[in-house]
Amino acid sequence: MQTLPTKIYSVAAVREIDRKAIEDFGTPGYTLMKRAGNAAVKAARARYPDAARWQVICGAGNNGGDGYVVARLAALDGIVVSVLAMVDPETLTGDAATAYGDFAAEGGIVMPWAGDIDAEAELLVDAILGSGLEREIDGEFAVAVAAMNAHPAPTHAMDIATGIHGDTGAVMGCAVIAGLTTTFVGLKAGLFLGEGPNHCGAITFDDLDIDADCCSDIPAIYKRLGDRLLVEALPPRARGAHKGDFGHVLVVGGGPGMPGAARLCGEAALRAGAGRVSVATHPEHAALITAARPELMSYGIGDERGLTPLLEKVDVVAFGPGLGQSEWAREIYEAVARSRRPAVWDADALNLLAAEPESVDSRIITPHPGEAATLIGSNNADVQVDRPTALQALVSKYGGITVLKGAGTLISSSAGVPFICTSGNPGMAAPGMGDVLTGVIAAMLAQGLCLPVAAAVGVELHARAGDVAAGAGERGLMASDVIDALQGVANP
Repeated sequence: MQTLPTKIYSVAAVREIDRKAIEDFGTPGYTLMKRAGNAAVKAARARYPDAARWQVICGAGNNGGDGYVVARLAALDGIVVSVLAMVDPETLTGDAATAYGDFAAEGGIVMPWAGDIDAEAELLVDAILGSGLEREIDGEFAVAVAAMNAHPAPTHAMDIATGIHGDTGAVMGCAVIAGLTTTFVGLKAGLFLGEGPNHCGAITFDDLDIDADCCSDIPAIYKRLGDRLLVEALPPRARGAHKGDFGHVLVVGGGPGMPGAARLCGEAALRAGAGRVSVATHPEHAALITAARPELMSYGIGDERGLTPLLEKVDVVAFGPGLGQSEWAREIYEAVARSRRPAVWDADALNLLAAEPESVDSRIITPHPGEAATLIGSNNADVQVDRPTALQALVSKYGGITVLKGAGTLISSSAGVPFICTSGNPGMAAPGMGDVLTGVIAAMLAQGLCLPVAAAVGVELHARAGDVAAGAGERGLMASDVIDALQGVANP
């Protein structure tokens, strides 16, 4: 499996890298286009080896030029290729015109778009619109997108699926649903944010052999979580280590009738390597939690007087799983809110926080989009359309570190460049997953990681455990399955 780069750029930044390669380092634009076409053909051949009949749908500009190069190279490789042109190829200019001319000179078949796609095509290539799209798709372009999505053959997108905004991942009216996207020069944020993951499919990348100096001074807007972060954060333990070396987590939650969330959180913290885990829960649940998982030390807490001594003895607090918003929960909330222990807040702790906003630098908050909307006075749809802006609003209002959960989870960083998680799968949209994540991040804090690194490592471990647990399929995945997979991924 190809390893993707760590840095993720804005569309404007990728365009600048491309410009520098051409203008400052003397690499002809058509050379880069031919390299892109070659990379795309190799990726398609690897993923769809039995597809012997391709139809390439080309627009204008360099994305269309990439399509003509793909068509020419695929034909040379023995594929039966035809091209549908969304714009008259005789009107193309620059490198795209050169690419069309080379394809036509070798006998390539180009037909004007007439509303239909080859019914016998075994692979469609989306070379209609690139990552610079800024307006909604309409007219015949929208008709072409709908026809591609209705066709039984898989689609391979050039750079990014047509209709996906390159920076936000938003659908611009309509968008191609690709099974594979080959992206070039630099990773674009829209591949991983919003609806991008639902439309871009598997992602392969090629830097087109552009000199590294072309991007040395171009800032990334996100950093993708990868293997190196985990290896550096979670080294092998010393032979003489003992449980006191790895911190004490206190899970505070499990209001009346809701013991399961607190147990999941505590068990996840243990599996992720915390030295000790205690659970402060409603009195009716303490014995039940201990009986189900004897490694957890469970305490029945009637009010804040019972909680305060426990808070003073632990290193990290995981607050919110199953908390509820009862009178018991509100009293417990007041005690935890006064503490300045490193903490992870989730679930109803966040709903209570929204009613009494406070900025605290020792805290990690982990809202899903709905909770994020409540915290910043927005709505779910607006948060999802522009997750980066929502992340910044949360950090500005509440301090500390924010983990904005969802497909392409974002993690703020005191260094300024947020992290983005590209692991995980749709099966993790299931009850209890957030409780497990809270426990994993708390365990990272307990083992001595600073807030931003603990949040980033915890999110990546949780997502990778979800991918391991989904080995038998995503449908039916449960939070406890992720807990079972944690030990393996927590020892890189």
